[in-house]
Amino acid sequence: MNTPIEQLHPPVLAPGDYTRYKIILGTLGVVVPLLVAVLFSFPQLFRIPGVEVKFLPAVNAVLNSLTAACLVAGYYFIRTKQVLRHRAMMGTAFALGGLFLLSYVAYHSQVDSTKFGGAGVARAVYFFLLLTHISLAIVTVGLVLFTLYFALTGQYTKHKAIARWTFPVWLYVSVTGVIVYFMISPYYT
Repeated sequence: MNTPIEQLHPPVLAPGDYTRYKIILGTLGVVVPLLVAVLFSFPQLFRIPGVEVKFLPAVNAVLNSLTAACLVAGYYFIRTKQVLRHRAMMGTAFALGGLFLLSYVAYHSQVDSTKFGGAGVARAVYFFLLLTHISLAIVTVGLVLFTLYFALTGQYTKHKAIARWTFPVWLYVSVTGVIVYFMISPYYT
């Protein structure tokens, strides 16, 4: 007889009314991308003279690579019903994503955006990847937050339904972030 996952792996948070958490998560899903947009719209607003951040794009590529690896491992673990390992990988992916976001904001608050210097097909590929990466990164924030919320509150049916969208989008954003880094890295000054 198969035991439901809810009995084998109870929710991390005790049952209750989580309406205020949903409001907070929804707000964060909108506010975080807007704050990044403000950062790009007013690049001088947060500049601190003398701060050295030129190493951060490479750190961001490593964080994105590790996030992608954790996502793939987490997917494998849930497909093989290793729920605790899945939780560990997805929690690690979430933490790495948070570190990436902090590092990304720190870098772009101190340095002007680098212009891509390639031409022809490379230029078209770069801008296609960049545009899709940015567009999906905006959506990823909310998807990840709500996927995590449903898991932590034991709403596994909703978690599984949203994770079907979150996983490929988040993986695409992580992988294309690394590709974009390698394509633009020759043009960093």
